Amino acid sequence: MRIAYVCADAGVPVFGWKGSSIHVQEVIRALARQGECVELFATLIQGDAPSDLECVVIHPLPSIPKDGRAARERAALAANRDLRAALRREGPFDLVYERYSLWSYAGMEYARDAGVPSVLEVNAPLIEEQAEFRGLQDRVSAERVAERAIGAAGVLVAVSEAIAAYLGRYPRARGRLHVIPNGVNPDRFRESAGPRRSIQGRTFTVGFVGSLKRWHGLSDLVEAFGMLHQWHPSARLLIVGDGPERENTVAELSGRVPLEVAHFTGSVHPDEVPALLASMDVGVAPYPTLPHFYFSPLKVYEYMAAGLPVAASRIGQLEELIEDGFNGLLCAPSNPKALAATLNRLYGAPELCARLGRAARATVLQDHTWSAVVRRILSLACVEPAAEPRGGEDVGPLMETAKLPS
Repeated sequence: MRIAYVCADAGVPVFGWKGSSIHVQEVIRALARQGECVELFATLIQGDAPSDLECVVIHPLPSIPKDGRAARERAALAANRDLRAALRREGPFDLVYERYSLWSYAGMEYARDAGVPSVLEVNAPLIEEQAEFRGLQDRVSAERVAERAIGAAGVLVAVSEAIAAYLGRYPRARGRLHVIPNGVNPDRFRESAGPRRSIQGRTFTVGFVGSLKRWHGLSDLVEAFGMLHQWHPSARLLIVGDGPERENTVAELSGRVPLEVAHFTGSVHPDEVPALLASMDVGVAPYPTLPHFYFSPLKVYEYMAAGLPVAASRIGQLEELIEDGFNGLLCAPSNPKALAATLNRLYGAPELCARLGRAARATVLQDHTWSAVVRRILSLACVEPAAEPRGGEDVGPLMETAKLPS
C-alpha cells in the first residue's frame, strides 16, 4: 500500500529534534512497520532521515520565506498548488495522511477528488496558537483553509478531547471526530531493574524533558524543587531541552538553590533522551492551570515507557492517562507546594517509585504504542495494513476512540 504522508508546516522540521518532529517520525516509522510504502511530502526536512527511515521517499515542498509575516502566509497558501501537483505527479496513492498545518488543504482535497481514503491528524488549535504566540496576519484565510481541509478529510483524528472540542466548532467536523492520544515507541526505552534509588542519602534526581516554554510550568517546577532541596540537599534537578524560558528558569533557580545542583543539557538528539531518562528518579510534567489544555504530552509517555514514576499536574488528558497512586502521581496545577509534597513523597519511598514505574510502563505497552495508534487510524480509514508489524515495537490492543455526537 502506498501512503502519502504530508507535513506542510514550515515550523515542523520532519527530521529535527522537536517534539513535533519526533511525532512525525514515529507515525511514519509505525506505518512502515506495518509493511506500508510511505512517501513523505514536507516543507521543512532539516537533516538526514534516521537510518530506519532511509527507505522513505522524500518529496520536498517549496520552502517558505523567513521574513515578513504576510509574505510567509501568502507563500504557504500558494504552496497548495505545488502540493497538489506533486501528489498528482507521484500518485496514485492508497491513502493520504496529513498532519494538519495552518495553510494546507490540498492534500485532503486531492484525496477526496481522487476517491482515495484520507486522514487529517490535528495536534493543536493552530489558528489560536499562531494568533496568540506568533502573530497571524490573515485569520480569515486561515479559517477558510481549516474549513476546506476538515471538510475534505475522510477521517479526522484529534490527539485529545480538548482538540476534538475545538474542532467541533466546525460544522463539517461534527460526528466525524475520533480521539486517539499520542503514543510511544517502547523499543527506545528500557525499564530499570528495580528501584533506582535504594539507599537513603544518595542523589535523588528530578527530571524534566521538553521545550522550555512558559506553558510547561517551569516556574512551578523551580519553586517546588527549591523546597525539596531545602528538605533534602542531595536532591538534584536535570532539565533536558532548550527554549525561550531557559534564561528566566536559570535566574529563578539561582535565587533558590546553588546552581551546581541543577544541570541544563540544552537541546539534545533524540537518541540521547533514553539514557538521560535512565539517570532520573522521577519525571515531572508540571503544567500550570491553562484555560484550554489540549496537549497529549509525548514527554509523559516517554517517562512511562522508561519505567519512571511520573509526577504530573491533574489537568486535561493527563487525568485520563495517569491513575493517581497506581501508575503515577497527580497534583494540583499551578501549586508548587503540592508538587514539592509529591516529590518529597517519592524521595522517601524508593519502592513506591519502582512500583509506579512498573505500572506506568505496563500502561503504555498495553494501550499507547505507536503501532497500536497507527493500526487504529488505518482501521478508521477502512484501510487494511499490508502485514502484521515487522519486529521491533510491542503492539497493544487497539484503543477505544471517543466520538463527538453530530
